[in-house]
Amino acid sequence: MKKVDFFTPIVLVLLVYDVEAKVFTKCGLTKELLNNGFERSYVGNWVCMIESESAKNTSKVTERADRSKSLGLFQINDKVWCKWGAAGGKCQVKCETFLDEDIKDDSKCAKKVQKDLGFRAWEGWMRSCYRRTLPFPNC
Repeated sequence: MKKVDFFTPIVLVLLVYDVEAKVFTKCGLTKELLNNGFERSYVGNWVCMIESESAKNTSKVTERADRSKSLGLFQINDKVWCKWGAAGGKCQVKCETFLDEDIKDDSKCAKKVQKDLGFRAWEGWMRSCYRRTLPFPNC
């Protein structure tokens, strides 16, 4: 009978999330959003939502009660918007791409989420940003 090392599954889980992460400053995030084609008039909403959802951390993973995961800077849910290991979901992207510091794919998908469902798709936006005046960040 083959002996199974107790720590092997833990190491494998850690390797799955071994990515280059970045935690943005508010001004750095604002600049990055503009560089990725976000409309200036909505940048205040995006920054507020991102601060609430991921604390500006590109590698954040949140386990949901329904066993899905919300991923990355924009906390995009893997149940609908992406697929693990291969391009898929409504954004036709691998979920893993939402966990690195390159936010091009994340931005494209987040814009799709916002277009389809509005900012109300994000609990953090509802909790922290809804019905607030959110001016362009002062940088």
